[in-house]
Amino acid sequence: MSAIRTIAIHSTAACVIQRDNRFLLVEEAKGGPFTVFNQPAGHIEAGEGPMAAILREVEEETAWRVTLNGYLGLYIFHTDSGQTFHSHGFTAEPAEFLNTPLDTDIIATHWLTLAEIRALSAQQRLRSPLVLKRIEDAVSECCYPLSVIQE
Repeated sequence: MSAIRTIAIHSTAACVIQRDNRFLLVEEAKGGPFTVFNQPAGHIEAGEGPMAAILREVEEETAWRVTLNGYLGLYIFHTDSGQTFHSHGFTAEPAEFLNTPLDTDIIATHWLTLAEIRALSAQQRLRSPLVLKRIEDAVSECCYPLSVIQE
């Protein structure tokens, strides 16, 4: 009889926020010699759907209230350590800056151009390959209506 292997899948949400040809990224310290850059993103909590989760995460990590305007899809990412992430990608536009404190993991927020983000990718400073992939998908307008998610 073979042993049953339990696999934990992490359900997350991330958001591409664009204004004036710049994208809102957060800078995080993750234990290496350099900081890393990510979209506002985080885990979907118990009792929460992906849209509610990303609106909460964006406010906590960037102090911005946003208006969601598209669903990029479900991105599946397997880490080198064997973890699996199912990440819901969204697009949004900034609506209101709240000027509230940021999550303690966030060092700063930045509005960066696509060229600057590609340079960070080349330096391996993006938190995951999904950061650039989601932005490129958003730029190419590879998007679904929010109604495909039923929360």
